[in-house]
Amino acid sequence: MGIFDKLRGAAGSAVNSAVNSAVNSVGNKTETFTFAKLPESVQELQAMPEASLDSPFKTAALALCALCAYGADKNTGIEMLNFLKGPRPLSPMEIQFLDDRFRGNQWYVPFSYFKGATPENNYTPTEPFTVEIKSNPYSASNEGYMTLWLSSGGADSPRQITLRKKGDGRWFLWEQYIMVGIRTPKAQDPWA
Repeated sequence: MGIFDKLRGAAGSAVNSAVNSAVNSVGNKTETFTFAKLPESVQELQAMPEASLDSPFKTAALALCALCAYGADKNTGIEMLNFLKGPRPLSPMEIQFLDDRFRGNQWYVPFSYFKGATPENNYTPTEPFTVEIKSNPYSASNEGYMTLWLSSGGADSPRQITLRKKGDGRWFLWEQYIMVGIRTPKAQDPWA
């Protein structure tokens, strides 16, 4: 083995060690957020302590609040989500996706992620509104991005939301996969 191969091997080991250390530092972590009231305007959202966006968990929690607002008032939801998306606002395709998700009286989907919300109670969360957001050892696999997980009372497996870190240390909403199908609430289920 030549000197170049030895150096390359040592450098590769150092990089792998650094990546593994960063990934393992995220680990299996759970952060819980409790809201006495959900924000009804972008100004209320920005006034919340989590609006510092200095943690991907905070941004994910506020994204859930913004999606709840979207179901009540599309324009307010867009304003909130654009704040959370930072330098990359919602695209027309993302807005169309959300419109499709809320079509057919499916306002309840984002509420299903709050504690106490189940199909049996028509996804009525207990108050105050509480959500748990989790990471796993692979959440930080891609540098500058964080994938977190939320559990819905209407789904068997957690759903993901991805955040991206800006150079100033703030985390912004990158992608969300929480606005997907869940079990029908009892009040809308013809088989219930």
